[in-house]
Amino acid sequence: MAAQRIPLNFFAMPFGLAGLAGSWQLASEYGRAPQAVATVLFAVAALVWAAVLAAYLRYLGRDRAGFGRDLLDPVAAPFASLAVITPMLLAVEGLYPHAPQAGRVLFDVFLALTVLLGAWFTGQWMYGGGLDLDRFHPGYFLPTVAGGLLASAGAAAVGQRRLAEAMFGLGIVCWLVLGSIILGRLFFRPRLPAPLMPTLAIEVAPAAVASLAYFALHGDHIDATAAFLGGYGLLMVLAQLRLLPGYLALPFMPSTWAFTFSWAAVATAALHWLNALRPSGYQVWQYLVLAAVSALVGAIALRTLVALRRHQLLPGQPQPQPSAGPSSAAEPVSR
Repeated sequence: MAAQRIPLNFFAMPFGLAGLAGSWQLASEYGRAPQAVATVLFAVAALVWAAVLAAYLRYLGRDRAGFGRDLLDPVAAPFASLAVITPMLLAVEGLYPHAPQAGRVLFDVFLALTVLLGAWFTGQWMYGGGLDLDRFHPGYFLPTVAGGLLASAGAAAVGQRRLAEAMFGLGIVCWLVLGSIILGRLFFRPRLPAPLMPTLAIEVAPAAVASLAYFALHGDHIDATAAFLGGYGLLMVLAQLRLLPGYLALPFMPSTWAFTFSWAAVATAALHWLNALRPSGYQVWQYLVLAAVSALVGAIALRTLVALRRHQLLPGQPQPQPSAGPSSAAEPVSR
């Protein structure tokens, strides 16, 4: 029996849920939400990560060569990093507040794995040769940019400041290098295929995650560096408005989860900014930001459950046949 392939972008599901949990966690620290909501979301994210990992390992048990193919896949490979970045995030934000020693140890373990995997990808891109620019997409930010900057924020949170500064440097420099390549590809080459269009939402994430790392290191204080990151982040957020027609024309598919962590990071950064500047009515704006990102992630999660119930989530999964009535094409979701 052939193994059912589990796409690497399935790891974006727990990653997005962890990002939403982080928004609620910060809101609870500001007194805008109960801590219990963040705790539940972190627990759900951990369960989904464990379920995706178990399914992926079961797939590898039937196809031993699958892991090597996935790591060399020019489109899907970067999403493999989410398998180690997500538990790193869960360890520092979900576990550390309740069990500091265990949380710090798990965070350090997954930080090391994140850096090693990011280094492997960097070496592979340098040495492997034959990279096709047209297959580059914003998901290439994940192994080093997202990994480095989230590691920086986490290290600051557990009191490892020098490590946090080193990881901040790793993430920022990789953002500058990869960001120029990815934008060059997006500006001058053909439009991304539909299954990769949701990854364009990842363009809002680097500035937001860099801001989170900077706030973790320096507190809710808007200085020149925070403003620098915020300015570029605002540009990328507003640029998404032009992409709305393309987004709205897309069917639901697993790559839709690319929207979740990206916008959760923007929402969390916005909560920091509102708390630092405290404009008139800032508490109301914080509630609105939290409600908006919760609605987005909740809607995508609900649509995923519907696709799972209809056996439409996995690639190549047989579709149930209607018992009566006109036939209709199954919605393409396994991309």
